[in-house]
Amino acid sequence: MSTSTDPGVEQITPRQEGTARPAVVHTPWARALALAVGAAAIVVVILLAFLWPTVTSTVKDLPIAVAGPSAQVSAVEKQLDTEASGAFAITSLSDRQAAVEAIQKRDVYGAIVLGESPEVLTASANGAAVAQIMNTVAANIQTAANAQAQAAVQQAIASGHAPAGTKAPTITVKVTDVVPLASTDARGLGLAASSFPLVLGGMLGGVLISLLVAGSWRRLGAVALYGVAGGLAVTGILQGWFGILQGDFWVNALAVGLAMFAIAAFVVGMNALFGRVGIAIGAVLTVLVGNPLSAAAQPLQFLVGPWGAIGQWFVPGASVTLLRDLSYFPSADALFPWLVLVVWAAVGVVGMLAGHFRNQEVTEAAA
Repeated sequence: MSTSTDPGVEQITPRQEGTARPAVVHTPWARALALAVGAAAIVVVILLAFLWPTVTSTVKDLPIAVAGPSAQVSAVEKQLDTEASGAFAITSLSDRQAAVEAIQKRDVYGAIVLGESPEVLTASANGAAVAQIMNTVAANIQTAANAQAQAAVQQAIASGHAPAGTKAPTITVKVTDVVPLASTDARGLGLAASSFPLVLGGMLGGVLISLLVAGSWRRLGAVALYGVAGGLAVTGILQGWFGILQGDFWVNALAVGLAMFAIAAFVVGMNALFGRVGIAIGAVLTVLVGNPLSAAAQPLQFLVGPWGAIGQWFVPGASVTLLRDLSYFPSADALFPWLVLVVWAAVGVVGMLAGHFRNQEVTEAAA
């Protein structure tokens, strides 16, 4: 005998022959196939979200400075624009000290200092990609300078101003790492690698609190404690154990804790406003949107279009930028990432409270 209590589920009950057996419920073929296709589509979306920013990234608009005599600066700017059009956003500065200060404030990521002994300034704390590009620039400048010196000597020999066999002096471009990475994270992989676990941890904390803690004020207290405990524990590992973070421990712990609090509070707030769908909203915005656009492993200028700048308005991008500034660029203006984290945290708290009062009104109306 076959019965159906759910229009979307086929329920088959076997004939009663002595001993009754439990009903066997079969999912309709249409639903089973739709779920399989939907799951595959989700995998594709996740794959694109994480690979697209990396695969489509190009070297463009990297902020660097060129310091020295104005005539030499103009020549180098023209050379860079010819050899790598659009790769650099160039700022002209007066001398080496101004270039060093600009790098330490993170206004530029590197600099070319011109004069009798050319020098290229870099900051490996900005990431391996920037250091590699500046080393390539130094090699190109050295090759061009030696070629010019050789041509000048050949011209002098041809005009009789220099004896035959005169050799051109070898010009070596010095490369100076103004803001080096710590010896405990010499390749700079730790800070980039820790970005995703922080995001995932914040999201999981928000999901667990949403599902297992009842009561808006209790949820708010749980999220606050989660941020404090998570900030101290994670900073203890990243700075005290592995030496990935540098600088003041307590300031770093505040930044990590605020990031984890912001993500968890946003997830809980969306859940309070929209139910289980809100958890999905929080996960999508933080993991599938914010994390791939965070520019944790490369300069934000390398991402396609305005996405690098947009990524800094999300918690993952703001937190990794803030931790890099606190660790290696204390002179940089870190107000913007602090404000981004505070705003996301505030949105989450407002969502929790708004959900509380809305649910309270619904309960009173039902009563």
